[in-house]
Amino acid sequence: MTPQLTLQAPVELPPPELTSYLEKLWQHDLEHSSGASTFTLLVWQPAWVEQHLVRLGRLEGPVTGVVRPEVLEAAREAVDFCGLPPSTSPLAPELAMALGEHTGVDHVGEDLRGQHVESAISAYQPRRLITLAPTLSKSAGLETLVAAYCPLSEEGNNGATCGDVVVLRGDFDALREGLSLLQPLVPDDLPCWVWWNGSLEEAPDLLAALSSPGRRLVIDSALGPPRRCLDLLEERVNSSTAVNDLNWLRLRGWRESLAMVFDPPGRRESLSHVVHLDIDVEGSHPVQGLLLAAWIADRLGWHFVTSYNMDGDAIGADFERSDGTEVRLKLMPVPVGIPSSHPGTIVGLRLICEPDDRQPLCVILCSETGGCMRLEAGGVARMELAEDVVPKVPGSDEMEMGRLLGGGHDSTTPLLAAAAPLAAKLLPH
Repeated sequence: MTPQLTLQAPVELPPPELTSYLEKLWQHDLEHSSGASTFTLLVWQPAWVEQHLVRLGRLEGPVTGVVRPEVLEAAREAVDFCGLPPSTSPLAPELAMALGEHTGVDHVGEDLRGQHVESAISAYQPRRLITLAPTLSKSAGLETLVAAYCPLSEEGNNGATCGDVVVLRGDFDALREGLSLLQPLVPDDLPCWVWWNGSLEEAPDLLAALSSPGRRLVIDSALGPPRRCLDLLEERVNSSTAVNDLNWLRLRGWRESLAMVFDPPGRRESLSHVVHLDIDVEGSHPVQGLLLAAWIADRLGWHFVTSYNMDGDAIGADFERSDGTEVRLKLMPVPVGIPSSHPGTIVGLRLICEPDDRQPLCVILCSETGGCMRLEAGGVARMELAEDVVPKVPGSDEMEMGRLLGGGHDSTTPLLAAAAPLAAKLLPH
């Protein structure tokens, strides 16, 4: 975390006094520290898994909302405790639901969600960071908290970069009532980002209210029912409303590695002769695999024909190349021993090309944490084999969010805008 000078320590306030207190804070109490002219960041931060782990005494508090190693370790142990499949991601909503079914002596941990600014985000000096922190208690009233801070640099503190943090905490009903407090807290003259850092199936009315037109929405399509995730992406793209997807950003290494395989001039022609695409993903959440398949199909100009369910929760799809040749996609869920932190992470990819005048080419990409034994079988010995390992892109969700903030992105990136609607078609209804 970036060192910070706390101009005003966290203060709990009655909700009706929130707006007037902030106005007084900057106009009088901190009149020599002008606020940064940057952006507002609204964050939905449920951290359900972490809350339940602390409640059950399986993780020592406080609750921070940050996916730190201790949370992942405790969550992986809880997968077995709850009797879930070993391939269940430690951040999967299914784990939070399973933990919620366990009762016992409730351990109370301090709730610090939203009270600190992670370094990957504070580096871009947000003017205001507003966190909505839903609680496990279904009878918790609305609590509001305010703090002011300034990031410290090696050159010393610059008052122009100061900002404040606002936390709204309570159950769903309380947070809905608190929406009326948000509008005057979001300056009209500054960009506003909305980071929905939770499952896309929960509180759709709150998501719609927070991500109103003009605000830049950031979601994670690894969290929530696949159809809901892809439909939301497609809806935002079709309405020309800015959307970014952390699950899409995690595909950066796969896109770059695949492009590098075909970088040699002798292989580029093979891209026009693809006949089969296999993608393996962890567990049963197919969205990341479908987004990668859609990106490949869009870049190579394939025409979508149909998609269908296959045995074992696999997904199949047929495309047609520009020369009329059929291309088949198979997306296969595979079990893994130690799943990654996000549901549906890609394990491997196989692309088979059959040029008319040369030996067939088989391209296999594997993740660092998973093998490709299944993809290496099936007659690839007769083909030219190009095999590589896709390096794991280091970084947390906060770091990915920081990259988005640093890049601006006031609209949906063109590659995602092209891939998302096609990925939605690839998921059978």
